[in-house]
Amino acid sequence: MKPWAVIGWLAVGSTAFGCPFCGVVEPSLAARRDAADVVAAGESAGLATTDAAGRTRQPFTPHAVIRGTPPTGGPVQARVPAAVEGSAVLFGRRADSGLEWEASVADETVIAHVAEAPPVTEPAADRLRWFLPRLDHPSATIADDAFAEFGTAPFEAVRDVADAFDADALITHLANPAGDQRRRGFYGLALGLAAVASDDPARRERCHAALRAAVKEPADDRRAGFDGILGGVLVAEGPAGLVWLRDRGLFTADTRPGDARHALAAARFAWESLGDSLPRDDVAAAVARLLDNPAVAAECIVDLSRYRRWDDLSRVAALWHSRGRDDPLIRRAVAGYLVACPLPAARDRRTRLAADDPAGWQAAAAAARMGGEP
Repeated sequence: MKPWAVIGWLAVGSTAFGCPFCGVVEPSLAARRDAADVVAAGESAGLATTDAAGRTRQPFTPHAVIRGTPPTGGPVQARVPAAVEGSAVLFGRRADSGLEWEASVADETVIAHVAEAPPVTEPAADRLRWFLPRLDHPSATIADDAFAEFGTAPFEAVRDVADAFDADALITHLANPAGDQRRRGFYGLALGLAAVASDDPARRERCHAALRAAVKEPADDRRAGFDGILGGVLVAEGPAGLVWLRDRGLFTADTRPGDARHALAAARFAWESLGDSLPRDDVAAAVARLLDNPAVAAECIVDLSRYRRWDDLSRVAALWHSRGRDDPLIRRAVAGYLVACPLPAARDRRTRLAADDPAGWQAAAAAARMGGEP
């Protein structure tokens, strides 16, 4: 789906990432390696100091080349997030002043991982198959690096390796309250993919049951990864999963704010990536049910505009006065929707709003076009 080009603030990228529910994911070690001109294993050779710009630097002695040709003549000064004691991987990139270095703490196992990881030029699915068994590596650094690879890979590539997912291990991870909370969204999405990839009805049912149990788990509305769990239900069950989530009260005016945001995120993912298994009209209809939820009303209007769902014109326009009176973001969203809508009724609404409140309408319409605040 291409971004809606009429109003700039609605434009979004169409690239579907492997895990849209993983939060901010740092570049993987392989990506850093392949972006560097020189990569080497090194040993700390002195104390860390802070330069005039407030950056922490530390001297390192390169001793094993992984990529390129390191300089000779003694230690190199590398930026570090914190002081390093012992070994590290050194990433050097050419700049006008010479090589600029960054260091990442690493033991021998991690250094070998950096050297052996497949290059970023290889097909994404092939790379993910190499990283998949390392998601549960005893080294937290390697496990986190594998997670970063899945977090930034195209969704299609993650789907292509779903046949290799260990569904039972994912179920265990998802049910573990002491597990890494950053990964819950990924585990939910992966479990949904594992269900679809399995040809064993009993295994599919276990996946479905585990995802539904995670949705029904008692929790507040700030639970980590809940959007990914909802996304996993939609992946695994398609339209039936969407109906089940709707019946659970996740797309209503009374849905708790955090849960409503999670539901909206899962719907966006479904719209972008699940069009072959979940009709987009069904997704848009679910989003429309959240229009009267004050926590996500403005975002819902934006999404309905992107989806070109004009059936809700009257409900959207009514929000200008009801909720928009106290929320400029809602007015901006309503203006964007009415400007984009091709129906004559939208033109009539625009005319009436502009006549009733010329300054308010102009401010909201300008903000919608430019992406700023009214």
